Amino acid sequence: MRIAVFGANGPTGRHLTEQALAAGHEVVAVTRRPGSLRERPGLTAAVADATDPAAVDAAVAGTDAVLSALGARFSKQAVTLYSASAAALTDAMARHGVKRLLAISSSIADPDWRPTGAHFFNHVLDPLVNRRLGRTLHADMRRMEDVIRGTGLDWTLVRPSGLFEHPVVTDYRTAPVSADGVFTARADLAASMLRELEERRYVRTAMGVITTAVKPNIAKMIWNEGVKKK
Repeated sequence: MRIAVFGANGPTGRHLTEQALAAGHEVVAVTRRPGSLRERPGLTAAVADATDPAAVDAAVAGTDAVLSALGARFSKQAVTLYSASAAALTDAMARHGVKRLLAISSSIADPDWRPTGAHFFNHVLDPLVNRRLGRTLHADMRRMEDVIRGTGLDWTLVRPSGLFEHPVVTDYRTAPVSADGVFTARADLAASMLRELEERRYVRTAMGVITTAVKPNIAKMIWNEGVKKK
């Protein structure tokens, strides 16, 4: 399968690209910084701003599926990356007849998501970090979800919990809408997307993804995901 990965040189996009190539897929790695991608068989680098309709159109042409691993950092200002890129991606896919889309969102997009037994997270971290510091970012994720839901594509909204780095894929879990857990390793997130690409268990709905085998350093996770992210 020929897959376009948007945000290919981002933290999750790198996992997606490596795992997809290892699985035998052809990957069109869409990025604004192509020099950071190592050349190898099966990989085609495409330079594009994901909010630029013309550039997105060129990157999507000739692919079988689109996987969006785009991400922004927390900001007091309005965030528009998610919704603007969703509009450009879905328009290009409709023009080229590409039906399958998987886009990373967040468990926060589910208003009923409250992990079981996570008292400190539910009552301290979530209100402070997600609902306050990440308010504008998550608001745009919800707009992105609305854009995607309004299309006729075979879409899946992929909702991880708190993202962190782990070098290998673990025994992760998926669930409809959102998953009952606090953390998601990026390697697991990528693996779940590629598996869903093949199995199609969550077409035109949301898929929650959580990691249970390992846990991150919470302070480091907040810094990397909310503050340091470029």
